[in-house]
Amino acid sequence: MEFIILIASAFGGGLFGALIGALPAFIMVGIIGLAGMTAGAGAADLVGNVAFGSFFGPHIAFAGGVAATAYAHNKNKIESGGNILLPMAKLNDPMTLIVGGMFGSLGFVINHIYGSILAMPTDTIAMTVFTSGMIARILFGKTGLFGEKCADGSRAFVPTKESGIFLITMGLGAGLISAYYAVTTGLVVLGFLVSATTLIFTQMGHPVPGTHHITLISASAALASGSILIGATFGVLSALLGDFIGNAFNSFCDSHIDPPAGAIFLLSFVIIIFL
Repeated sequence: MEFIILIASAFGGGLFGALIGALPAFIMVGIIGLAGMTAGAGAADLVGNVAFGSFFGPHIAFAGGVAATAYAHNKNKIESGGNILLPMAKLNDPMTLIVGGMFGSLGFVINHIYGSILAMPTDTIAMTVFTSGMIARILFGKTGLFGEKCADGSRAFVPTKESGIFLITMGLGAGLISAYYAVTTGLVVLGFLVSATTLIFTQMGHPVPGTHHITLISASAALASGSILIGATFGVLSALLGDFIGNAFNSFCDSHIDPPAGAIFLLSFVIIIFL
């Protein structure tokens, strides 16, 4: 019975994520998580049960919002199925919200399978977000998992020299600061929560990049190895891997498959196995 209740609560979380939009739901992970850290453990356990639970857990609320957006595009209700900034409340369509709720429940079940049943040695929440995005693409998209070919038939999977240097610089800087705080405080999710919160500026229309895959991976590697420099190195790797995954899955496509989630679960596997 408790498991059924959790699935039902995840349905609500996925629906709520669709209602307010996928990215706003993820931003709330950062806000609620940081608030929970300052407030201490408390009855609600803001970090574990709210920020990463059925209310705003990325595998539930963000994934629900992503799927609802893909569905709405499939039904010609919105222009882009990859616009994760757009709240689905705009459409006044109950079925779009229900799809979000269904993917919220699906995300809970997939994460339970990955984590509790299969005991996958990785970040199962990130792996679930990535899996859910692929399922939504298969069900509601028309461009295939890797998108359509561009007009001239070429696809750029690796960054140019200039953008590559930028990614390395970004990964190094964000990785260093997150690794430092992870080693000195023992809080592996601190940088991740800060990065998630900064996406509020992206929602406002400013060109602020996602860095949560960098800060989380660098913190995880730093704590596992005891070295801030190793943490920063993994931050650089995560920045480059996230860009590659974005180019591979989100170029010339009609839904969102989350590149940071892909980088997080792949590099988390490497950290757990080898560090």
